[in-house]
Amino acid sequence: MHREQKQQKQYSSSSSATPAPEAANEIDLRGLFGDEAITQVQTFLDNAYAAGLHRVDIIHGKGTGALRKRISEFVKMYPHVKTFRLGEWNEGGTGVTVVELN
Repeated sequence: MHREQKQQKQYSSSSSATPAPEAANEIDLRGLFGDEAITQVQTFLDNAYAAGLHRVDIIHGKGTGALRKRISEFVKMYPHVKTFRLGEWNEGGTGVTVVELN
């Protein structure tokens, strides 16, 4: 077998392996409205769970609190959420929801 054929075989066999999905550990939703933000949070949490992350941060800002409320209602019902809370002072305070995944 020629050297080129060996290298080609190695590349083709390694490309069949499914890579682990990559996910960010935070999402910034500031400036978004409810439905759009919830759609993004669902995708974000799905990806974080699939990647095996145990803790993620959802940045929603302080504002009127309407977005924070929608997000807390959503994560309360999301099946892979173990716990959630507002951020501590050094985590962004009430502008961030910290989520722990199963």
